[in-house]
Amino acid sequence: MKILVTGSRGFVGRNLVSQLHNIRDGKARNYGIAGEKLTIYEYDMDSDPAELDVYCRQADFVFNLAGVNRPQDASEFMKGNFGFASTLLDTLKKYGNTCPVMISSSTQAALDNPYGESKRAGEQLLFEYSRETGAKVLVYRFPNVFGKWCRPNYNSAVATFCNNIAHDLPIRVNDPSVVMHLVYIDDVVDELISALGGREHRNGDYCEVPVVHTITLGGIVELIRSFRQMPGTLSVPDLSDAFTKKLYSTYLSYLPEERFSYPLKMNVDDRGSFTEIIRTSDRGQFSVNISKPGVTKGQHWHHTKNEKFVVVSGHGLIQLRKIGTEEVVSFEVSGGRMEVVEMIPGYTHNIVNLSETEDLVTFMWCNECFDPARPDTYFEKVWNELKNTGTDGYKI
Repeated sequence: MKILVTGSRGFVGRNLVSQLHNIRDGKARNYGIAGEKLTIYEYDMDSDPAELDVYCRQADFVFNLAGVNRPQDASEFMKGNFGFASTLLDTLKKYGNTCPVMISSSTQAALDNPYGESKRAGEQLLFEYSRETGAKVLVYRFPNVFGKWCRPNYNSAVATFCNNIAHDLPIRVNDPSVVMHLVYIDDVVDELISALGGREHRNGDYCEVPVVHTITLGGIVELIRSFRQMPGTLSVPDLSDAFTKKLYSTYLSYLPEERFSYPLKMNVDDRGSFTEIIRTSDRGQFSVNISKPGVTKGQHWHHTKNEKFVVVSGHGLIQLRKIGTEEVVSFEVSGGRMEVVEMIPGYTHNIVNLSETEDLVTFMWCNECFDPARPDTYFEKVWNELKNTGTDGYKI
C-alpha cells in the first residue's frame, strides 16, 4: 500500500508518519497491517510540487494533514486550507486516482470566523469531489489535539502551558472556567491507521476520534503545575485517570534537558544506604536498600504496614518470625534468581547480607509512605541470639 501524507512535518503529520514507519519497519505489529508492503510518501510545504504529481498518481490512500493555523494575514487561511486541498484533489483527478482521501478539519469549521470558514470550504470541496468521482472521503473535525511534538506558543494552549511551566516561564489564563474538549495524539494516530483498513469511526457525514476528554482550562493548568512539583516530593500523578496519564506524558516531552534527571536523598550510615524513589498517596512507597557485606537490617515489625522485598544484586537471607512465637521462616535470596518476599504484618523481619565482599541491593515496596508521626515500626530481633552455622545460614 502506498500512502501519501501531506503536512507530514506538522504536529499530527509527524506523529502519524513516525508510527507508519514503525509499522513498515516491523516495530509496531499491533495494527494488523503488513508493514513490508507499506510505502510512505511525505509531502510538506517546502516539497517540490512535481513530487505531488508522482505521489497522487501512485497513492492508495491520502492523509491530507496540510493546513494553515496562524497566518500573518487572514486571507491566507483560505489559500492554505482550501487552496491546497483543491490542488491535491485536482491532481488526483488528473490521474483518475479515486483512492480514499482523509482531510484534517476542525470543530471550528462550525464557526463563522476566517479559520472556520476556510476549514468548512475544504470539507465541502471534499464532499463534492466524492460525489463527482465516487471516491471514499473521510472528514475529521478534530477538537483540540494535544501530545508530544506540538509547537508551543503557537496555536495550542496545552503545548504552551506544558512548555512554559516546564521551563518556569509565565503563562496567561484569561478564563480558567472555559471548558476544553481534547483528543490525544496517540488516539488520533490510532484512529487514522484504523481508517486505512476501513475501520474509521463515523458520525453522520463526519469521522471522529472515539476518545474525547473534557476538562476546564483551569483544571489543565492545575494538573501541569502539580507535575512541575513532583520531583521535589517524589510523587507521581494518578495514572488511573486516562487524561492525567496522557497529559503527564505530554508535559514530560517539554522538559528541558537539565531536568531529565533529579537527585534523590540517600540516607547513608555505616551499614549502607536507604533511598526513597517514589511516594504515592494510594500505591505506597518505592525504595532501594543497599546493605554492606555482613550487615543485618530490619529487626522490626508492623501492625498494618506491609512490604515486598526483591533482591536485585548480591546474596542474602530474609527471615520472619510471628510475634509471640519462636518459629522462624527463612528465604535465601539472590540477584541471580529474583523473587518477591512478603513482609507480613505482625511478623518481625530482617534482611542479612551473606556476602563478605559484595553489597546486597534490594528493591522495596511499602503499602504506605513513611509517616514519622505514625511510624508503625517496632524494634524486635528475629533471633534473641544469632550464631553462624555455616552453609545453613543463621540459626539460633
